[in-house]
Formats: sequence, structure tokens, C-alpha cells
Amino acid sequence: MNRIINLFFLISFILFFFYIYKYYTSSKNIKNINLNRSNIEIILKKKITNLPVLGNDTENVINFNTSFSEDIKNSEPRSFWNLLKLK
Repeated sequence: MNRIINLFFLISFILFFFYIYKYYTSSKNIKNINLNRSNIEIILKKKITNLPVLGNDTENVINFNTSFSEDIKNSEPRSFWNLLKLK
């Protein structure tokens, strides 16, 4: 019984790949693929010509925060190197 099931799965597997190969190599499918590729080029050309050009709105976008440098001056001195010193 187990051999029959295995044989059935093997035949199903082989037939599955055979029909896929047969479909993808058929002239009908190749013709459809070429037609779709040519249509994609036409559609892309139409869309590229209708693209709007956006204006530059990046003037004075970055504002430097001066309060951060004042906080560093007013804070305690950093003690990282003091941690590494031997006592």
C-alpha cells in the first residue's frame, strides 16, 4: 500500500513539472510575454512624459540648535578618563 502511494506521488510530481514546462515553452505563452513586454515599454514612456517637476523647498530647512552647546559648557566636566585611572 505504501509503495502505491509513493508511486502515485512520484507520477503526480513528474506530471506537474511536465505540464509547467509544456506551458512555459508553448508558443502562445511566449507570444503573450512578448506582447506584455512591448506594452510595458509604451506605458512607461507615457508615464515618464507626464511626470510633474517638483520645486526645491529645501531652503533654510536646518536650524542649528545653539542651546545644546550652552548645556555642554554649563554641565559638569566629563569623568570618563577618571574612571580608567588606577587608584
